[in-house]
Amino acid sequence: MHASTATPVERIPVSLLTGFLGAGKTTLLNQLMQNPAMAGTALLINEFGEVGIDHHLVEKIDDSTVLLDSGCVCCSVQGDLLKALKNLHQRSARREIPPLARVVIETTGLADPVPVIYTLMEERFVAARYVCDGVLTVVDATHGLAQLASHREAVRQVAMADRLLITKADLADSAGRARLDARLAALNPGAPRLDVRHGRIEPDQLFGSGIYAPGSKLPDVAAWLGEERSQQALARAADAAAPLRWTKGPAPQAHAARHDEAVSSFVVRFEAPVPWFGFAMAMGRILQQYGPRLLRVKGLMNVAGDARPQVVQCVQDVAYPPVQLAKWPDGGPFDDRCGRLVFITRDLSADEADAIRRALASLPSDAAAIRATAATPLLPTRCWFARRVATSSPGNLQLDGWLVQPKRFIPRSTTAGT
Repeated sequence: MHASTATPVERIPVSLLTGFLGAGKTTLLNQLMQNPAMAGTALLINEFGEVGIDHHLVEKIDDSTVLLDSGCVCCSVQGDLLKALKNLHQRSARREIPPLARVVIETTGLADPVPVIYTLMEERFVAARYVCDGVLTVVDATHGLAQLASHREAVRQVAMADRLLITKADLADSAGRARLDARLAALNPGAPRLDVRHGRIEPDQLFGSGIYAPGSKLPDVAAWLGEERSQQALARAADAAAPLRWTKGPAPQAHAARHDEAVSSFVVRFEAPVPWFGFAMAMGRILQQYGPRLLRVKGLMNVAGDARPQVVQCVQDVAYPPVQLAKWPDGGPFDDRCGRLVFITRDLSADEADAIRRALASLPSDAAAIRATAATPLLPTRCWFARRVATSSPGNLQLDGWLVQPKRFIPRSTTAGT
């Protein structure tokens, strides 16, 4: 086994590899494990028997962990993801295995990705040491359309994807591929579709390019939101939402596009900057009420008092930690500096979608939202409340990394009887 050249990172990026039964995840994993660029990667898979790793095996650590000659660690999850992630980190810290640079989790074809994402976001030990880099969904070009029509799991896997990996494209006819592309674009306009032939694709096309990627690279937010493609589709939709009044400025504009009887999407556009905590409170209540039917919510927000944009995303009733970009993207659809949210929903009625729009059109003030959090400690967006926002009090002193707020004490009365 050659020594791994990977260097440890502050928080280990985790990519979730999902896809329906027979889509080609096993073939993809076999090819990835032979790529030298994957050195320092830990693979968490469901069963060793499903992946042909025997000819790569160099050393067996125990019944669930092996070291590969590529410098990768391969583990069987055995139904306990939390235990596996803790074990990997502890072994890497003790130098029993090579330094970890990345984790790839492969799920079963019928698995719901939400519990895995929830573990990465909510479990304190894991969230402090790992960060979700993205969801990679493998789609069979020959059977994907039928699977999307028949299985809710396939729809959820596609809707949550940051990358859609199309396999067996050489076996699909051009008309069938065009129909599949149209369906995927309707379910998830922001996810790039990458062709994978015989399991071969370069790792740099899969990893390190998401919103949570380490480094200072400004992500392509327009592509991530599917801004251009979704706006082209939405421009053809006739059912624009009725105007709503927002006391802090022009009303957020919403457009809706119907994809089929169950899955739909709409975009909410905010003409004025939003109060961050008020927005977090409103979105938390929306996730509480409609979470199971919100396949994905993602957006770029203009926050009052902050010149830098805020990236937010949610899956069902789980809110990802927000990401603040260094600046607004140059050119393109964001020259207007307007915030927008993209909702991808399932089984959400038109009346319920309108209720969401109305909630976002009447955001509480930051002060009211902070007071209300005392009564709702389990709000799905509670991690958003940890974000510091600019304050306008003239008595505050703003320094680099610090916000000094003077405290004024009023002496208690010293009159008799007190």
